[in-house]
This record gives sequence, C-alpha cells and structure tokens, in this order.
Amino acid sequence: MPPAQPSPCRLCQRVTKLGTTEHHLIPRTCHRNRWFQKRFSREQMRQTISVCRDCHRAIHKLIPREKDLGRFHNTPESLLEHDELAKFVAWVRRRR
Repeated sequence: MPPAQPSPCRLCQRVTKLGTTEHHLIPRTCHRNRWFQKRFSREQMRQTISVCRDCHRAIHKLIPREKDLGRFHNTPESLLEHDELAKFVAWVRRRR
C-alpha cells in the first residue's frame, strides 16, 4: 500500500514536505469563555482546518489575540480577508 499523499494547505494550497498542522478556527483558550459558548456549538468550536506550518505561524503572528481569531476570523474565508495574512498567503503561494 503506497503512503498517503500529504494534504494541501487550506490557505495557500501548497503541499509541503512537513505536511500540515491543524488550526482551531476558534482557539481552544476561548472554549470556556461564555461569549463563545453562547454563540457557537461544541461542534463549531472543535472545527479545525489543515494548514502548512508557514501559514499556521503567520496566522498567530499576524493575529496575535486569540479572541480576535475566534470572533472575527473563524472561517478560512475570513482568515483570507485579513489584509496582512492575505498578502502573506499570496507571497507564500509563489514560493512553491
């Protein structure tokens, strides 16, 4: 049986040697917060996307506040709407 193909990054679509990591769309540190519990189901809070290490690092560097990630950037589309992150993703796509 051949080894499984690594999945592409959900943001930049690259397949890297190191593979992908899981990014919680609503950070785990926010799961006990009442504001999040009232607005999101447990299933929504557990949702993750596969991203390459470069994009994962950029997400947390460019949007450092966990609550901002959970409130305003809790979908792959909303992450790509963030100006600086969108510029990074466009740049990293060209690196292949």
